[in-house]
Amino acid sequence: MKSGLDSSHKDTSVRVQDDLFRHMNGQWLSTAEIPADRSGDGAFYWLRDEAEQKTREIIEATANTSYPHGSVGQKIGDLYKSYMNEAHAEELGISPIADDLASSLAITKKEEFLALLGRLEYEGLGGLFYGLITTDSGLSLPDESYYREDEYAPIREEFLTHATRMFAIAKIDGGAGHAKRILEVETELASFHWDQVRDRDATLTYNKATFAQLQELSPGLDWGTWNSGAKVPDHVMATTIVRQPSFFTGLGELLNNYENEKWRSWLTWQVLSSASSYLHAELVNENFAFYGTTLSGVPQLKERWKRGVGLVEGSLGEAVGQLYVEKHFPAEAKTRMQQLVKNLIEAYRVDIKTLDWMSPETKIRALEKLDKFTPKIGYPDKWRDYSDLHITPDDLIANLSAISTFTRNFELNKIGKPVDRTEWFMTPQTV
Repeated sequence: MKSGLDSSHKDTSVRVQDDLFRHMNGQWLSTAEIPADRSGDGAFYWLRDEAEQKTREIIEATANTSYPHGSVGQKIGDLYKSYMNEAHAEELGISPIADDLASSLAITKKEEFLALLGRLEYEGLGGLFYGLITTDSGLSLPDESYYREDEYAPIREEFLTHATRMFAIAKIDGGAGHAKRILEVETELASFHWDQVRDRDATLTYNKATFAQLQELSPGLDWGTWNSGAKVPDHVMATTIVRQPSFFTGLGELLNNYENEKWRSWLTWQVLSSASSYLHAELVNENFAFYGTTLSGVPQLKERWKRGVGLVEGSLGEAVGQLYVEKHFPAEAKTRMQQLVKNLIEAYRVDIKTLDWMSPETKIRALEKLDKFTPKIGYPDKWRDYSDLHITPDDLIANLSAISTFTRNFELNKIGKPVDRTEWFMTPQTV
């Protein structure tokens, strides 16, 4: 009888009792090469590669098929086509974001800054924080330690060089000055951030606040102006959870002493950096050289089709999932798995009732918990409705803005309503 273990990667020079992992995997660890377009490899990557290839076949077939306008097939195909048209991106250059760059560079006062910041966040072009259910950092580097620790000083110098190049490619004068001001602003912002250990504390990061309390927490930040620009409904901000109160207090103080030139540079950078992966090759490559290679150690940019598939999955994941399960996971497979899980749950129920080490009260609680378990097998019973999302085949940046707005509205629509326990947070092809 076969064990199911692959013994071809064993390193018999390592004794089992000394290091089981290296005994079983030593040969692979010594000889395997990580693909140049990612920072790791292993069995789960291989599973992902297999699903990615299947998904690519579905998406490319969809892009080469005519679908009724407004159908999920049309949206999947046209989004992929808008990304894959590299020649069109080269023709357009920086023009898709030229108006937003000009608006950022034309800011003269704090009220204009906050209003434009809100609008750009509404359109998905970066910002200080998200007005949804999470917060963003406003930082270009991974976390606050990169702005203060000596070991990251070379990274900070690399960032200055990177930002200067980006402004030059975008044909914006004074790139070195912009880069210097951006780093100054972000260093100040980083000083208000909690370290990663404190930020993982569920109690410390759960700070419920009314809108009035939020305003009091950050008096230099005119929330009304930002809300208006970001089109955030009043009821959404009626009660918020502030993960890091000190960040908003510090930000409020920073904006209370508003320095227009610094914030103008910073917002222009947000527009440029946020969109750079979707513009012409020179910007794409410079952005990857810093964020992909310098920060993450990945030597090679993924092929364009992989990036295109990733974009479609990230934007229309459940729509792609519908096509994926039709081909690779039929309804009868889901039914079989549902029965298997049902049997497992019943086995747990029987086992819990007969445990001799568990008190009667604890058994009641355990069974209550078991009853609340919601199995999610294969794919959702109800697919997400994408009818409000409009996609065209020839305007990638407009598509990205539409996707951002659609996703944002989908999330905001949850506020004040019961939690939908049937919602999936993974696509079927990811599972």
